[in-house]
Formats: sequence, structure tokens, C-alpha cells
Amino acid sequence: MKKIKVLVVDDSQLARELISAVLSSDGDIEVVGEACNGSEAVKKVRELGPDIVTMDIEMPVMNGLEAIENIMADSAVPILVVTTRGDAQTAYAAISKGALDLIQKPDLNPASAAEFLDKVKLLSKIKVLTHIGGKLHRTNTFTEHPEKRFDLSGNNRIVSIASSTGGPEALSVVLSALPADLPCPVTVAQHISDGFVASMVEWLKKIIRLRIKVAEQGDILEAGTVYVSPSEKHMEISPAKSVSMLDRSPKDIYRPSCDALLSSAARVYGGRSIGVILTGMGNDGVVGMNMIKDSGGHTIAQDRNTSVVYGMNKVAIDSGCIDRVLPIDEIAAGIIDLMSK
Repeated sequence: MKKIKVLVVDDSQLARELISAVLSSDGDIEVVGEACNGSEAVKKVRELGPDIVTMDIEMPVMNGLEAIENIMADSAVPILVVTTRGDAQTAYAAISKGALDLIQKPDLNPASAAEFLDKVKLLSKIKVLTHIGGKLHRTNTFTEHPEKRFDLSGNNRIVSIASSTGGPEALSVVLSALPADLPCPVTVAQHISDGFVASMVEWLKKIIRLRIKVAEQGDILEAGTVYVSPSEKHMEISPAKSVSMLDRSPKDIYRPSCDALLSSAARVYGGRSIGVILTGMGNDGVVGMNMIKDSGGHTIAQDRNTSVVYGMNKVAIDSGCIDRVLPIDEIAAGIIDLMSK
């Protein structure tokens, strides 16, 4: 079996050695090279042809953001940003440059190493050229929909979004195209490493018009506000239309749970719920999307061509519960259309 070739990029020799040691502990992975700055990384990608690059952000000579932009324009390859929580907000800018995902720098903890290895293996299989060619290059200019007249009959609707690998960029495209006066709340469950949700929210604040926050226990859901579940808990919607946080179980595969959020939306809002399932691995969210469909609500799934990983959205589509399959840049318009009916 052909090994996965990895290029490790970090200005810290200690960090490179640790990351390389974790990678080399897996027999399916081969570290083919290391680079100590972005300029060297760009050169070695051309020379070594790695299957995936692990990329630090803060580096001398050329930082990670510039390196990612150069690599994606010249020798496109899957890039996993490996960072600390302190650099996380900057790291999210790398998603806009073409990086596929980000993760906290691994340590010698077995759980941390296993998560890191799983992420590297998954992303190494993604055909980045196809992905980048099909991805919407979002700008900060917002599309208005003056022809639409929203159904304003009380705060009786909900939009609940499920996303995983490739989700941050997909969320930025969808949320940035929604108007500030959206007459309902939006709830989001995005699979993510612990400690990175707040940074993602701060990044999204700069590019969307809706209010957005990390959801907290007891938050009353308000129109025009996006509530993002922390990864350390699972988020549900209570009968009082407020946020309810559930403790995670050691057996939980996904964090936070998309099924928990979507299923609660179906129970509380019934036919006035809109479920959206985006790019991601696994099948989390499929049960919840089926519940929304069965309750009389509406369902939207991201299409194959614009998905980084055509996984959980494909499972949902195959289950027969999806009303509309749309490219990522048309999902906001689909939501707005449903809200105006």
C-alpha cells in the first residue's frame, strides 16, 4: 500500500520534530520533508510532491498565509493548518486562502495524536484542484434580495446548520449572503477541535452581517442572530426556544453533535424548521435532517461539486430526506426563498 507523503512546515525545530514523530508512528504515513518557513515550503512542495502539507502560520521570511496562497496558485495540495489556540483567529484566515482545515498542534497524548493522524489521512485523499476550482471565492460585498418579502408572523422559524470538514469556509459563504434582518435565529453545529469555536466566531464576525456568538446555556433565540455550538458541549433547542447545553459522553464520535441540534429543531419548530447539511465526513446530522423532513420542515444539502468532503450530506441525500440539493453559493438564496413563503 502506498504511503501518504507529508511535508511538515513549522519554524520551530521542536514542533517539527514532535509533529514528524507523531506522523511517523503510523505505518501508513511517510514524512518526506520539513520546512522552517513559508518560502521553503513553497519550494519543497514543487520538489517533493507531498500528498498533504501541515502548515504553521507565524513564521519568518514568508508566513503561512502567504505560503498557502502561493501553493494553492502554483502546486495545489491539501493543506492542514497546525496551530495553537492563540493563533487560531489568524489561522481561520488560512481557510479563505485555500487551506482545508485546522487543528491544534498535537502532543504526546494518545487521543491528541490519534485525532491528528485521522485528520491527516482524511484530508490527504481530497482532490484539491477540483475543490478549489469549484469553490466560491467569497468577497465582502453582500448580495441584497430586495424582491423578497419575509414571512414575519412571529419568531416561529429556525434555520439549523450542520457542517464538518470544510465547514468553516462553507459557513462563511452561506452566512455572509444572509441579510441582517433575517426574521429568525440561525443555529450551527460545526465539528471542530476543542478551543477553536470562539476564534471561528470572531473570524466570521468580520465577514457576515448577522449577529453571531458562541451559544451559552439559557440563551433566548433571537431573530437575526447566529448561535454556534461550542465543541465542549452538545447544543439543543429547548421547548422555550432557548439554548440548552448537554454534556458530552466519552463515547461520542462527533463534537458537537449535529443530530442533537437538528433533532431538537424538529421537535420544537416542526414544520417551521429549515435544516441545512453541508460538507463533512461521516453521517452526523442525517437522523436530524430526517426528523425535520418528517415534521414537515424544509431541508437543504450542499451538492457534491462544492463539497470538500461529500460525506454526511451525501448520506442525507441518499436517505431521501433532502428537498433541495444546491451548490454552496446558492444555499443562502434557498434559505431566503423558504423564509419568504
